[in-house]
Amino acid sequence: MSRYTGSTYRKSRRFGFSTTETGKELAKRPYAPGQHGQSRGKKLSNYGIQLKEKQKVRFMYGLNEKQFHKTFVEAGKLKGVHGEDFLKLLESRLDNLVYRIGFATTRSGARQLVNHGHITVNGRKVDIPSYRCKPGDVIAIKEQSKNHPAVKAALEAIHNRVEFITYDESKMAGTYVRYPERSELNADINESLIVEFYNR
Repeated sequence: MSRYTGSTYRKSRRFGFSTTETGKELAKRPYAPGQHGQSRGKKLSNYGIQLKEKQKVRFMYGLNEKQFHKTFVEAGKLKGVHGEDFLKLLESRLDNLVYRIGFATTRSGARQLVNHGHITVNGRKVDIPSYRCKPGDVIAIKEQSKNHPAVKAALEAIHNRVEFITYDESKMAGTYVRYPERSELNADINESLIVEFYNR
C-alpha cells in the first residue's frame, strides 16, 4: 500500500482525530467528510475499531503499511510494553524529530526537508526520513540551508516543544535527549487496539 498524499484534513475528519495534533482540522467541521458526513452513525465491529485506530496512527506519522508493520514487529522485540515501545520507535524517526524540533510545520514537510538533504545528524547529512535516532543525537539544519525560507517560517511559528527535545537557537540544532514517556505523547491514541489488530 502506497503512502497517502491526499487531503490531511479529510482523513482527520474521517477518523475524528487530529492527525496534525493541532486540532485545526476538526475546529469548524468535527464530523466525517462527504454529503452524509453528519448523519453517519454506523456502529463499528471490534475489528473496525482496531483498524480505525491503526489507520489514524499510520496517517499521523505518514507511513505506508509495510513500514508501519515493520516498526510494530521491531517494537515487539524490545523488553517494554509493546504498544508504548511502538510509539517510541515512531517518535524516534528522523522526519518526526525534525517536525518535533520545529524545522517544519507538518511531518510531510519534515520528510521533504530530510529527503532534500537539508538535515544533519551528529554533523553528517542524512537524507533518509525513516532513519532511527537515538537519545543524544543532535539533529541540525545543514549550514548551507540555514536561511531556507520554509525552515525560518516554521521556527517562527512554533510556540513550545516537547520535553524530550532541547533546542539550541544559535546553532539551529535540536538534541534528542531521551525516549519520550507515554504521558508525553498523544492521549487520544489507544495503542493497545493496534497491538490487538496485529495479534488477532
